[in-house]
Amino acid sequence: MDADRLIAWDAELRGAHARLRAALAATREALDTGADVPAAASDLALFCIGFCTALDGHHRAEDSSLFPALRAEHPELGGMIDKLMQDHSLLAHLLGALRLAVETGEDADSLARHLDGIGAIMESHFRFEEREILEPLRALVLDAEVPAVLGPL
Repeated sequence: MDADRLIAWDAELRGAHARLRAALAATREALDTGADVPAAASDLALFCIGFCTALDGHHRAEDSSLFPALRAEHPELGGMIDKLMQDHSLLAHLLGALRLAVETGEDADSLARHLDGIGAIMESHFRFEEREILEPLRALVLDAEVPAVLGPL
């Protein structure tokens, strides 16, 4: 195993969060540039699908790979990890509602409300996660590829 991999999970998580924040910003921009125009609506659908897939994939990977490894090395973090996983479930529900809103052609104001809700929960979740688990991640021993642990970002 590459020794650098042993100390890189905190930086990898921050990088994943930065890319997801950028994906949300690009989705908002697609909405702001005219989701009422058919071509822009198509662009918005692509951004939403991409963003939803990326965020959901990130959380599924954390739930299946990162969090079990973190819990094994730091059982005292179990309650905090449970809360993070609850956030993942809530965000999955919100992402499903956004996908449905895009697919059914809801108006720009409705889509903006969906994005606002997701953005608020996502940002709160990311900040909590970064505050609470970056330190333990610095020493996490996990022999896995980044996409398996943090999603295909």
